Amino acid sequence: MQPEEHYIPADGGIKLHAWVFRPRHEGPAPAITMAHGFSGLKYRGLQAYAERFCDAGFVVIVHDHRNFGLSGGEIRGDIDPWQQISDWRRVISYLESLPGVDRNRLGIWGTSYAGGHAIVLGATDARVRAVSVQVPIISGYEQSLRRVSPDARAALQEFFNEDERGQLRGEPPKRQLVVSLDMTQRAAYRSQDMIDFHDAYEIPDGVEHGDTITVRSTRLAQVYEPGLWISRIGPKPLLMVVARNDVITPTDLALSAFERAVEPKRLKLIDRGHFDAYRSEFEESSAAARDWFVEHLIEGLRE
Repeated sequence: MQPEEHYIPADGGIKLHAWVFRPRHEGPAPAITMAHGFSGLKYRGLQAYAERFCDAGFVVIVHDHRNFGLSGGEIRGDIDPWQQISDWRRVISYLESLPGVDRNRLGIWGTSYAGGHAIVLGATDARVRAVSVQVPIISGYEQSLRRVSPDARAALQEFFNEDERGQLRGEPPKRQLVVSLDMTQRAAYRSQDMIDFHDAYEIPDGVEHGDTITVRSTRLAQVYEPGLWISRIGPKPLLMVVARNDVITPTDLALSAFERAVEPKRLKLIDRGHFDAYRSEFEESSAAARDWFVEHLIEGLRE
């Protein structure tokens, strides 16, 4: 399925690169807006989800966050969760303006870091009528620091502080690798599973791979607490797809958050770990989200 390419105007004069997938039938259709997680690009697995949703009758828009891929932004690899949420609101505004979209039947799907964003948007944007989050971040603090020794934590905080002092002196933000097993390299993650996931997808020529990020992106991630919003999503329907052995966005944090959510809600547990949601468990994770959106944006809102 060949998507349309769109560029969406956002704050600061930049444009967000997006794909739009359209179902075969004519007339106003329900729609789903999607985004990838921390440093993620839509080229890494999201087209398959978008096509599955589109085949079920939805217009689907998938965008890359500012500073990544073909989206604009001057500081490449810089991740501010609240800026990404603000940009996503602009994508929702763009989506509801497209011809053939029923603006009263909009759903949001987010995975990993963007799963946290979808929780916040589901709780705070009245245009969103149904929410599906996959292996979502719940607590940046707990996720990042729960298993870190006091000495390692102090060293990391000093690394952050040196970056901040350098920016005061007019230096550009320091950078680090997203993932590396080389302990001599600064990296946000030490995960062979993440390396395998990144290497599994071909990124087109001319598109930045998103292999490095700013150090301040990691600092902002540690104070990001989207799980605080989860009880405010209801009475909108919420689906959570959670991996049983997730060490990236820990399983226990997700299950605890699901308990705090109000009805209507549904939990879909998939086997294995965080990145298996996109690959070996794709059939399970995508079908659960598709069926949730069909139930609440087609069948549930049918006149």
